[in-house]
Amino acid sequence: QVQLVESGGGLVQAGGSLRLSCAASGSIFSINAMGWYRQAPGKQRELVAGITSGGSTNYADAVKGRFTISRDNAKNTVYLQMNSLKPEDTAVYYCNCNARVLSNGWKNYDYWGQGTQVTVAS
Repeated sequence: QVQLVESGGGLVQAGGSLRLSCAASGSIFSINAMGWYRQAPGKQRELVAGITSGGSTNYADAVKGRFTISRDNAKNTVYLQMNSLKPEDTAVYYCNCNARVLSNGWKNYDYWGQGTQVTVAS
């Protein structure tokens, strides 16, 4: 079993900042990649940012230049620094972890956090 615990969401004014964190725990052999997704009411879940264990990053066009993803591999933790927030950033943000675990042999699986609400007021 792998668990992801998210924190850092909240209500902010447009132009403000928030920092999300996500810590993975459990029987993890190694983490291949971690990322952040978001889903607004009535919309599909979309990738916001991702980072590999080697440090390569990927961002959605809508957040480039405003959001920064980082990680602490020793702590199995990923962060999302969100600056210059806009009302359209309002969504539930979910942490994702692709990890290699021992489950009837070594296998790669995707795990999800519980979600944290980010609301940006205009």
